[in-house]
Amino acid sequence: MAEKTLQAVLNRLYEADVPDKADIEYGLSLQDPAQMGELFAFADEIRRRHVGNGILLRGIIEFSNYCSNTCEYCGLNKTNTNLTRYKLTDKQILNCIEQIANSGIGTVVLQSGEQTDLDAYWLAGIIREIKTRFDIAITLSVGERPFDDYALWKEAGADRYLLKIETTNRQLYQKLHPQMSFDNRLKCSKDLGILGYQNGSGNIIGLPGQTISDIAGDILFFAGERFDMIGIGPFIPHPATALSDCPSGDVEMVLKTIAVTRIITKDAHLPATTAIGSLNGNDHRPAALTAGANVLMPNFTPQPWRQLYEIYPGKRCSTEAPGTCGPCIDIMADTIGRTIDLSRGDSLKKKRKECA
Repeated sequence: MAEKTLQAVLNRLYEADVPDKADIEYGLSLQDPAQMGELFAFADEIRRRHVGNGILLRGIIEFSNYCSNTCEYCGLNKTNTNLTRYKLTDKQILNCIEQIANSGIGTVVLQSGEQTDLDAYWLAGIIREIKTRFDIAITLSVGERPFDDYALWKEAGADRYLLKIETTNRQLYQKLHPQMSFDNRLKCSKDLGILGYQNGSGNIIGLPGQTISDIAGDILFFAGERFDMIGIGPFIPHPATALSDCPSGDVEMVLKTIAVTRIITKDAHLPATTAIGSLNGNDHRPAALTAGANVLMPNFTPQPWRQLYEIYPGKRCSTEAPGTCGPCIDIMADTIGRTIDLSRGDSLKKKRKECA
């Protein structure tokens, strides 16, 4: 039987081409604070070795909160009739882009609910305008779309796409995503890779019914698909959803998931998500950054619309004006001995392929 000391497990997770699921579950099951500290320190060293000390910034614009889905954990789901819906105008979006560019940030994230009637040609026009006016990378996060839409946006200049799987447990996925298809989610992710996007995925930690084995399966999926970016955050119940009475995800499990994912994926970009900065009213992003994360996502969605993009309640900085995150981010980086990296922060996997 393979040795189960923590250091031996960490070394195997780092060195294995295909990690043993039992070793992943071992790391996720740690409860002793000293051992968890050892896990986080190991992951932080792998982060330093493979992606450096810079904290990449992605300026996010939540341009619409319309959604066609009925995901049971999300406040944007179409059954939430108490939510005022909005969509930013072209001018408003481009004004936000200008703020991001003037801040020196090298990437914008255009995010919305998964709206099936989103005009693909309209978004392609926005992408072309951004690329004409600004030297900035574009990440899209607008959900499942036909292959031709993804191709249109890639041709227009989009660089990256984030389509989180949320959970790789097929039965749990289907339960939480009525009227959606797990297989189509996988197909869309494959399509994005085929088209040459820098491809992103991620999961939610603490979903009702989720097990450690499920989370380990998620991490194996991330590693097997060689995603360029992986967003890991906690479940936070929204009062206007079917899961309103369920407990929030556990912050230590989120941190352990980030750490194990860093050790296995090595050079993927892992954000300290806004959700982990909002869990139970506490900002756990510094802890995530010292457990393997290397990205922060300051929000440039203007008011009053920012408060209406409520996937979960209590979202950090939801009442602030755009562009006011800079001083807090600088302090956060300085406190943990890191620096801010304003570059595009392209996929390191992509760079490795180009140099091969």
